[in-house]
Amino acid sequence: MAISSDLRGQLAWRLGVLSPHLNERQRRLLLGVEARLLGHGGVRAVARVAGVSETTVRAGVFELEEGEDPFPDGRARREGGGRKSAEELDAGLVPALLALVDPDERGDPESPLRWTTKSLRHLAAELARQGHPVSAPTVGRLLRAAGFSLQANAKTLEGAQHRDRDAQFRYVNGQAKDHQAGGEPVISVDTKKREQLGRLPRAGREWRPQGQPVEVEDHSFFFTGPAVEQAIPYGIYDITRDTGWVNVGTDHDTSVFAVESIRRWWRARGRDDYPGAARLLITADAGGSNSYRYRVWKSELAALAAETGLVITVCHFPPGTSKWNKIEHRLFSHITLNWRGRPLTSHEVVVQTIAGTRTSRGLRVEAVLDPGDHPTGVAISKERFAALPLQRHATHGAWNYTLHPAPGSPPVSEGTAGQRSSPARRRPQMLAKLNDERLTGMTSTGLACLCAALAPRQAARAQQRYSAQRGGRARRASGKIRGKPLFGDPARVLLTLLYHRQACSMNVLADLLEVTATCIGDLVGETREVLEDHGCATGTAAVRFPTAHALRAFLDSDARPQRAQIIEQLAHPALTGLSRPRLHDLTRWLAPLQAAQAERLGYQRRGGLRQPTARGGVFHQKISNAERVLLAVLYQRHLCTMDVLASLLGVCRSSAGNAIRETRPLLHQAGHVPAPATARYRTGSDLLAATASTPDSTSHDTTS
Repeated sequence: MAISSDLRGQLAWRLGVLSPHLNERQRRLLLGVEARLLGHGGVRAVARVAGVSETTVRAGVFELEEGEDPFPDGRARREGGGRKSAEELDAGLVPALLALVDPDERGDPESPLRWTTKSLRHLAAELARQGHPVSAPTVGRLLRAAGFSLQANAKTLEGAQHRDRDAQFRYVNGQAKDHQAGGEPVISVDTKKREQLGRLPRAGREWRPQGQPVEVEDHSFFFTGPAVEQAIPYGIYDITRDTGWVNVGTDHDTSVFAVESIRRWWRARGRDDYPGAARLLITADAGGSNSYRYRVWKSELAALAAETGLVITVCHFPPGTSKWNKIEHRLFSHITLNWRGRPLTSHEVVVQTIAGTRTSRGLRVEAVLDPGDHPTGVAISKERFAALPLQRHATHGAWNYTLHPAPGSPPVSEGTAGQRSSPARRRPQMLAKLNDERLTGMTSTGLACLCAALAPRQAARAQQRYSAQRGGRARRASGKIRGKPLFGDPARVLLTLLYHRQACSMNVLADLLEVTATCIGDLVGETREVLEDHGCATGTAAVRFPTAHALRAFLDSDARPQRAQIIEQLAHPALTGLSRPRLHDLTRWLAPLQAAQAERLGYQRRGGLRQPTARGGVFHQKISNAERVLLAVLYQRHLCTMDVLASLLGVCRSSAGNAIRETRPLLHQAGHVPAPATARYRTGSDLLAATASTPDSTSHDTTS
């Protein structure tokens, strides 16, 4: 029968209201009910109104007639309906997938994906190559079903553990509780990772207008070299008060900088928060600028104890356990979260971002900028370290120690703190003492003129080193060179002269100036090239000092070296047969020949060229070149035996013999044939006494 338009409209309205709330089977049953109610022609009419096929409507009618029970909740089809899963169709798919993702335990260690990224697409491609065609989403579903998930590396491996690890943890905890019970400050200190300043990308994200991210550099090529500014945050975390204080340095992370940060914290917050404090406990890790191995760290803490009057106790965590330090997860982690996704473009940005760090538990942080210079290379001699008021604890004294203020001395005021005990203040005084004509071989005026002449060459060499550090020319306007060196150009020339004149070793200079031997070696290597380019003949000092104590005693006296006096007596014209000017000219004429001979003999001993790490041929000579000429002249005149000459110079007979043997051909090459002396002396005292009875006024030479 015909179905009126009114019925069609009512049907369309009912289907439009109910269909969005029904699943596939419920919608099919609704269509079947409507078709049966309409009677003959209802299937076609419902199909046209609902926009489905007549087969779907008939399926609904048949399901109604069969009278099946309702499906369980959540199901729209009978069990077993739909397409089979990939793992059911391919029984070898899952084992093959597990062999790829875990080859060390389940499969072949020679898996083709062992050294590549195991992404879903790579896994799907490799499975297809092995005869298991599958899509990347299916691979992801199978991995999740097998208990796999995307995971980052877990920093849990600590390496070899010290046998006293747990005992040290308990000891640090006991010390902290003891200080806190007495109302004394307990701080945790460490240096956060240094940050380069500039528009460099940083990890993390911040809320920004859509499509307007902060633009940063795509490469860090422009942010390398000594002229790049950096920020070094050194943190002090007050464990009791849950407050942080960060000193942002701009130079180097040294032990001097670490103690200076603690000093600034005490002046700004510590003494106000703990007005009656008599002790201070510092907990730190085992490495870095506050390492338990550094003598400078302990020396600076001793100066701080003398300045503040505090008894400072330091407890280090065992090696490899720095993450147990409170400051790591109570201060530094929150700072990292606070500046996520924010380029650190200036020191002000760093300081303000650190100072803005807050937590819901009440953490408050203060930050200040420290523009001071903290150069590397500072060291403390063993003698000065032994004099420190340092008391090692009975429990692992290397990690736990206490520094006492000087007994009976009041705290030092801020204006005069460290004036006498600071190595930086003692160093210029020692340099002034080393500028001694007896060591340098020239007057102070002559040394100043030499330094002025070498200054342009030193500046050019410095720019050459900076270019090598950058890997090429500067790509942008150079700013202030980061860090002030320990020694200026004049001091570098002075120290290089002392070393080349063989007055002492690098270790002796390092002990006197309280720096590392590496620092002395670097500056000598850099300045030696400048002296060679200038053509400066340094000569050799009259005496060599094996220890810093011997050199310091010599500088404190006005005496001439005994060996220099002996050489001056042996150069008497009555012994050499030459006037002093003639002997001086002969020595200068033979100097290049002696240098060439030394290089040739060194080449023969080495069997090849000098290695790049060698000291440029600067080795200690027991007998200088001028002394070699004098010994050869005296020996050829048959004035005494070789043993007498060796005893006068304080060397062994073989050293004197080698010097004479090597110098004799050079004298013949210069055309100097000394005439035999009329007298021969059996002892050194007799030889020197002969010069006292003869006036120093030889008017003619006795050479043939």
